[in-house]
Amino acid sequence: MKLSNLTFLFFIAGAVITQAQSTTEFFSKADTFFKAHVKDGRVDYASIKENPADLNALVGDAKKISVSTESADEYQAFWINGYNISVIKGIIDNYPLKSPLDVGGFFDKTKYDIGGTSITLNDIENKLLRGKFPSEPRFHFVLVCGGLGCPPIIAEAYMPSKLDAQMETQTKLALNDPNFIRVNKNKAKISQIFEWYKGDFTQNGQSLVDFINKYKSETLPEKTKVSYYTYDWTLNETK
Repeated sequence: MKLSNLTFLFFIAGAVITQAQSTTEFFSKADTFFKAHVKDGRVDYASIKENPADLNALVGDAKKISVSTESADEYQAFWINGYNISVIKGIIDNYPLKSPLDVGGFFDKTKYDIGGTSITLNDIENKLLRGKFPSEPRFHFVLVCGGLGCPPIIAEAYMPSKLDAQMETQTKLALNDPNFIRVNKNKAKISQIFEWYKGDFTQNGQSLVDFINKYKSETLPEKTKVSYYTYDWTLNETK
């Protein structure tokens, strides 16, 4: 083998190792960050605003990382964490505020430098996650928009090695929360998430009730009448 070929192979091997190290470090730092600043499904924005060094370092690391759908768990975990971190960054950049909707274009115009690209929150959700994994409805229970109407943010990072279990846990927590699924006899008021993304939950001929019952310990009657309560965009900050 020619020396130039050997040099090329060593370069590729080094790049792969560096990439693995960078994603591992990112997930570790993200885990530390969420543990420090999230409690009971809410974010301590005030303390982050006072000392944003950890957030800024995490954002800087995320900017340089590149992930591929060939490693689906790593890809999804990175972009789920990346979305949640970007939401926090967007709120901190405008804090104090009462709702993410106080910022014009918060979801569809403000762009974040992350994963080697410049992208909006909506495009992370709809193009990089839902668009590439259309049969995965559980994204809606782990992507946290900064409002109380969203399923709660967790005090840890989503990790490739346990992503499926984490997503399953968060979906079950949401669908068994009486404030999220409000049941009154044969009627149920459910989050507008199910209205906005109905197609994600009714794939393969199942109904919304069918989907909910896959995760709910006390299942809804088959003929339950479903309606939607107004989404709460109040900021999910610690009190």
